[in-house]
Amino acid sequence: MDTEKRQLETMVNEYFQGLHTGSAERLAPLFHRDCVLKAPGLRRTLDEWLADVATRPIPANIGHPEDYRILQVELAGNQAMVKVACPLPHGNFTDYLGFLREDGVWKIVNKMYAPATD
Repeated sequence: MDTEKRQLETMVNEYFQGLHTGSAERLAPLFHRDCVLKAPGLRRTLDEWLADVATRPIPANIGHPEDYRILQVELAGNQAMVKVACPLPHGNFTDYLGFLREDGVWKIVNKMYAPATD
């Protein structure tokens, strides 16, 4: 279980770096191709979200701090839910990243996100 948790934390840290550098190329391999990203009143495909990441202001380039945090990791066999804090220039978000391990590989299969309320 510790190995799986470390693998997930490594992936989530790569997710943070992809967000911070605005790198769709860095983010794409973390996700399963059929992942749908969901926010209240908004549904996007992975390609739509990656295009948005690539075109918005890049946090690293504007001196935005790297305050991303893993808040919780919950493992249950070949599935996991990771709750993260993502303070971005356009808002402070709480993301729930749903992971599945298939053929020995973890991928994000679902992302729910919304502005943090606390």
